[in-house]
Amino acid sequence: MDAETFDQFIDQLRRYVRDRLIPAEKEIIETDTIPPAIIDEMREMGLFGITIPEEYGGAGMNIAQYTRTIRELAYAMPCFRSIISITIGMVTSALKNGGTREQRQEWLPKLAGGMIASFGLTEPGSGSDSAGMQTMAVRSGNGWVLNGTKRYITNAPQAEVALIMARTSREPLPKNAHVSAFIVPMNTPGITVGKSDKKMGQAASHIADVIVEDVHLPADALLGLEEGKGFITAMKSLDNGRLSVAAASVGYAQRALDSALRYANERKAFGEPIANFQLIQQMLAESDIEIYASTTMLEDAARRADAGENVLRKAAAAKVFASEACGRIVDRVVQVYGGAGYLAEYEAERFFRDARVYRIYEGTTQILQLQIAKHMLREFNAGVA
Repeated sequence: MDAETFDQFIDQLRRYVRDRLIPAEKEIIETDTIPPAIIDEMREMGLFGITIPEEYGGAGMNIAQYTRTIRELAYAMPCFRSIISITIGMVTSALKNGGTREQRQEWLPKLAGGMIASFGLTEPGSGSDSAGMQTMAVRSGNGWVLNGTKRYITNAPQAEVALIMARTSREPLPKNAHVSAFIVPMNTPGITVGKSDKKMGQAASHIADVIVEDVHLPADALLGLEEGKGFITAMKSLDNGRLSVAAASVGYAQRALDSALRYANERKAFGEPIANFQLIQQMLAESDIEIYASTTMLEDAARRADAGENVLRKAAAAKVFASEACGRIVDRVVQVYGGAGYLAEYEAERFFRDARVYRIYEGTTQILQLQIAKHMLREFNAGVA
């Protein structure tokens, strides 16, 4: 998307977030559901297809534009990002990177039109540890039969299609070549979606188990028609997913800080606004500094990704820093609100609950620290050799 068109889109999106989405939050929190009318509006705005190439009906945004869009959208409550980000950052990315021409032609126009998707990697006994994956795919005639259970799958209750990771070899293979990816319509016989899990926060963003029992798939359900590429494709998609979580952390941290600024100027103590107190100012300033640092890391990682660099470490670092910073910021916001910050009547406690999962999504802080260190050591040793 050219720069001028993108700027116009961002202006439109910012108005939509503030005039339409934020006023709808109270109803959404009460019902735990995004109104269908809002989802239809998001489809009409093209939000489900922002990174899909124009030839498939999308807007063709690059990664930098995508993360900027997510920052703007994430100023509102997190459910609006989650309903589109799995489709955009994970499934669409996997299809673009690893799908055949025919798979892209079949699925990308549907996703651009607003089809909701899920990404099935995590299981009851495994997440980042692919060796522990239990879901199996075995050949059956010209197709495949899948069995297993996926856990904590975002959008599962609403999804129409899922990209499901499954073993195609019982024995672990080098470079995780025992894991393949399958495009699975959610109405396929044998697919069962569990009850939506009750969560700490993030109302209307639904997660659930996906149970796969003797699910028969045609041969062309295998992403790229090639075994052993699923985990690699998943990891490449996770770079986009991690940048999306970093962008969401930045957007929501800004929302929380803006709320704290308003409250600090309205709330009076000892005859003056608490915004005049230096220790309140310190918390506000520290939060602004961390948002700036998070934004800079995010923009740098996105720019490098658009330039074709391997951004595994950079995307992980941006996600870790931005999500941890968001956690610190929403904690300060509760502190600025004081006793009111602990009450559900005020929005500070919701910010606190909503933000906590950003340090877990798409790889916990600790897993990503290990991943960053592993690649640092690998590059160091390669340089020494």
